[in-house]
Amino acid sequence: MALDLRLLSSFLAVVEEGHFGRAAGRLFLSPAAVTQHLQRLESQVGARLLDRTATPVVPTAAGVRLAGHARVLLAAANAALDDVAEVTAREPEAGRPLRVGIMGHGSAELTPAAINAYRRARPDVKVEIRQLNFTEHVTGLLEDRVDVAFVRPSPDDERVVADVLTTEQRIVVVPERSPLADARATGVGVTDVADLPFFRVPRHTPHTFTDYLYFDDRARRRSTECALTPQEVLTGVVTGRAAGSGLRSFARYYAWPGAVFVPVLDAPWESSYLAVRAGDDNPEVRIFRALATALAKDLGPIINAHPLHAG
Repeated sequence: MALDLRLLSSFLAVVEEGHFGRAAGRLFLSPAAVTQHLQRLESQVGARLLDRTATPVVPTAAGVRLAGHARVLLAAANAALDDVAEVTAREPEAGRPLRVGIMGHGSAELTPAAINAYRRARPDVKVEIRQLNFTEHVTGLLEDRVDVAFVRPSPDDERVVADVLTTEQRIVVVPERSPLADARATGVGVTDVADLPFFRVPRHTPHTFTDYLYFDDRARRRSTECALTPQEVLTGVVTGRAAGSGLRSFARYYAWPGAVFVPVLDAPWESSYLAVRAGDDNPEVRIFRALATALAKDLGPIINAHPLHAG
């Protein structure tokens, strides 16, 4: 039986903190994720490891025994990473920052979580954050301006590979005086938004992004105001010149006065991605990608759990 080091790390954090909430904060996870880790670990070892009725939480006899092994295993894993890092530091890439591109708000809460996790894991590597506009869905990577990129939807280019991080309900953004604003709590259908004056993007914008942006060809034909960033979209919305579309988490990050976020109930849910250049052998890119995808497994279900509004 192979033990997942993440499960051991969560278990040891609870043992040392005596509290699930404090352990979750220490690991930058949710308490629900830590609880799930402990349940999986107890299922694997076939024994109850913690006395949850005690205050603080304490390990059982089996838990005390496993905690000793967990410390040894995690110390060995950290030593292995330090050894690899020492070799990596002597390689030609040493001193080069990791350039992280973010389109809009990226992958919601996963974006800062992944960046902060990388900074803790690789404190000696400088991280540069670069904002990407809608036309840089692929070019930021291909023109070597960023090393990893939080984008949506998945790039349709064999030179780029991408991992799904979140999957969310689609929304439209309209001004308060729009007739659709009254449906913010009930939602609308794709046919209801087809005649909205969606903003347009430059012709050189990748087709995968424009296909994602508009819900059907009628919406594409009616697009008017030009926008390259979420801020420009919202400016067009609140001034009544255009409508926008996005993922559900857009509403949490861009709650502008005068802008109303309406769920599109029958539109397929869409994903956000972490994209990298195919075949990139930069070890820092591999480390960042591994951390982001691991966090997506823990935080993704929380972010994706519920629609913006029940409909």
